[in-house]
Amino acid sequence: MNFVGSRLSIGNFVGQRCRRVTETWSLRGMCNKPQETKAEPPPAAPAHASRAGFRVPGYRPSKLDRKMLVWSGRFKSADQIPELVSFEMIDAARNKARVKICYMMMGTTIAACLMMVFLGKRAAGRHESLTGQNMEKKARWKEELQREKEAALALSEKAQ
Repeated sequence: MNFVGSRLSIGNFVGQRCRRVTETWSLRGMCNKPQETKAEPPPAAPAHASRAGFRVPGYRPSKLDRKMLVWSGRFKSADQIPELVSFEMIDAARNKARVKICYMMMGTTIAACLMMVFLGKRAAGRHESLTGQNMEKKARWKEELQREKEAALALSEKAQ
């Protein structure tokens, strides 16, 4: 009982302490830089500028971006894609292409797993196993080593 009471009082103390700290942050203005004033205003652009003072936000899509825009269904063909496309449209097309590729990879992984199960059951039906294959391989290596030793022994006997 005493243990529970001490835990509760510690929790209240920590909660009050955190509350006090968060309340004082706004009063202290932490992480706020003081505002600096400039002595002279920046030079204004001439009124007779040949270009507009604003620019339409856009992005020139690369060949890969064009393929993604077509593949994601935004446009029917690459000829219909305008010269400048918004960042949001490119980002949405990339996300859609990324999701499609992930789905294809998941499907391929599942198909490969099912194929391995099928091939494993077929090999088990023929009574093939990895341990049996390893034992056969090691037996073959021992036979080859034995033949090499016999050939070396026969060669040394002929030389004498």
